[in-house]
Amino acid sequence: MEHTSGGFSGEEFQNACEELQQFGRVGNDWQLLMEHEGFKIYRRLDETGLYEYKVFGVLDNCPPAVLADVYMDLDYRKQWDQFVKELYEKECNGKTVVYWQVKYPFPMSNRDYVYIRQRRDLDMDGQKIHVVLAQSTSAPQIPERSDVVRVNQYKQSLAIESDGKKGSKVFMYYFDNPGGQIPSWLINWVAKNGVPNFLKDMAKACQNYLKKT
Repeated sequence: MEHTSGGFSGEEFQNACEELQQFGRVGNDWQLLMEHEGFKIYRRLDETGLYEYKVFGVLDNCPPAVLADVYMDLDYRKQWDQFVKELYEKECNGKTVVYWQVKYPFPMSNRDYVYIRQRRDLDMDGQKIHVVLAQSTSAPQIPERSDVVRVNQYKQSLAIESDGKKGSKVFMYYFDNPGGQIPSWLINWVAKNGVPNFLKDMAKACQNYLKKT
């Protein structure tokens, strides 16, 4: 799962674009977990016994380029994402990595992530698609903390294009191994509510972002 290089392959960006264009047409090994307010969430057990997820949905009145900009803006995210404890970029061995600490409910320990990410704006048959890829990496300059659990397996893909109106069609893939003993109710809550709520919060953040600019 771990990336030690500084970037992603063109094929990985292409795969995210294809998922967006198929928009919800998934293989038989993917199970529909829920459908709510225009979002569909699918999950599949991976070889570690944990679930990986695919999310498809439409965010109204949120232009694709703005949505991608908001997603990439870490300083702004600290203003609208209530679960961010700490978030910043750091140069490590010639590559830019992101440190992200997530608040967990008491009495569980917070989780933190060290990952690389990359954005490309691609042209697919005349349609612009914004793709952001992220994956955990190692960075000795950001050591683990005794009171926080380091998530060493994390992967996310985000692909965004116009819905033909004023909004965005969105595809998101994500997987992480949070480590420790996480109650099943919390895993289910994150899958069914956490990601859709995150995307909705990001859509609201887009409206405020537009007002700022």
